[in-house]
Amino acid sequence: MLDFLFLIFILPFVSAQEIPEYDEPYAPIFFDRPAYSWTDKIKIKIIAPSWNTDKDLIDSIGDNNENPIKISTRSHSLESYKLTETDVSSGIFTGEVILTGFLHDADGDGDYDTTPRTVGNGPTSGFLEVERDSAVTVSFEFADGVVLSESVPVSWNFGTVEFENDVFFSDDSVLVRVIDLDMNLNPEAIDQILVEVFSDSDVGGITVNAIETSESSGSFIATISLTENSASSGNRLYAIPGDEISARYTDYTLPKPYSESDNLEIQAQARVESSVSSTQRLDNSEISISDSFGNDLVSFSSNQQIQIVGSISNIQEFDQKFVCFFQVKNSQNYVVSLSWIQGQLSSGQNLDVSQSWIPKNSGDYVIETFVWTSIKDATALSNSITKSISVE
Repeated sequence: MLDFLFLIFILPFVSAQEIPEYDEPYAPIFFDRPAYSWTDKIKIKIIAPSWNTDKDLIDSIGDNNENPIKISTRSHSLESYKLTETDVSSGIFTGEVILTGFLHDADGDGDYDTTPRTVGNGPTSGFLEVERDSAVTVSFEFADGVVLSESVPVSWNFGTVEFENDVFFSDDSVLVRVIDLDMNLNPEAIDQILVEVFSDSDVGGITVNAIETSESSGSFIATISLTENSASSGNRLYAIPGDEISARYTDYTLPKPYSESDNLEIQAQARVESSVSSTQRLDNSEISISDSFGNDLVSFSSNQQIQIVGSISNIQEFDQKFVCFFQVKNSQNYVVSLSWIQGQLSSGQNLDVSQSWIPKNSGDYVIETFVWTSIKDATALSNSITKSISVE
């Protein structure tokens, strides 16, 4: 009988609610990131096992005047913000707040792209206005006069732009990626930004939408196709093999030392190549030599003006820019003459090219013609052609 009475009196105390340990406060505050941009979603976690006051229910903390949670910036705050327990008896309390930035034109179109506001009481209903360079502080009054707090920085970031590859073939899809955490303007929706893409053959180019990869990634992707025969339109860019293609993104949310009204153009480059070997894109014919009237020459004399004649043909289905070089070397392998002609060949076009040369001295010479994409770019469009002559 005494044992039974003992159990009656002791069992209620075994299941009694725990009281927070005010003398040894333990409630560390955590954020899901080490830093945030101005329109991010902040996820907050407080580990407070002593506030697990009901072992059978989901508890909450912060939503009362005695032990409030405050989420604040320098100028705005959410008072008595509620966090809820992740599970029955977990002692881990979570909530989230969406930062709403301040009034600013984030894409340069002349309109504000944010709706600043401070409202909500938790655990997932909070919106908090924040400046460009600021911090968010979460404080929890664990006990009377015992306030635990943690802060995390908020700032703008530099955007970046890049192509998926350094080189694309004409039939490839071209992927452009922009990473700009500041343009995750709505962390609960897929955002879009504009990217300009252009080529050497179409400097006007196109403007395409880059789509955010997930609701809060701040990473945006645009996919374009290349065309060799049609004008640029939509997500299709006119670019021929040998072209450099460029992607340009303008960042209107720059960190210090830039001001809030500054913007910065950011570019990336890649090249377009053909699946056809570069030396097979043009056909370079054999060299012939004639006098100034076009008559073929079989013998050559010093101080006689001669015409070095060649022919190049565009055997591709797209226009090609070219530079045709004429080079003459003497028997010591020194270059005694170098000249060139540059232009553009339409698909299927054949063009005769020639340059004059006056040999100053008798001797043996090697004449060579070779075709490049440009003077600066030594990409050969055909095999070189050589011819040896003797000058009397």
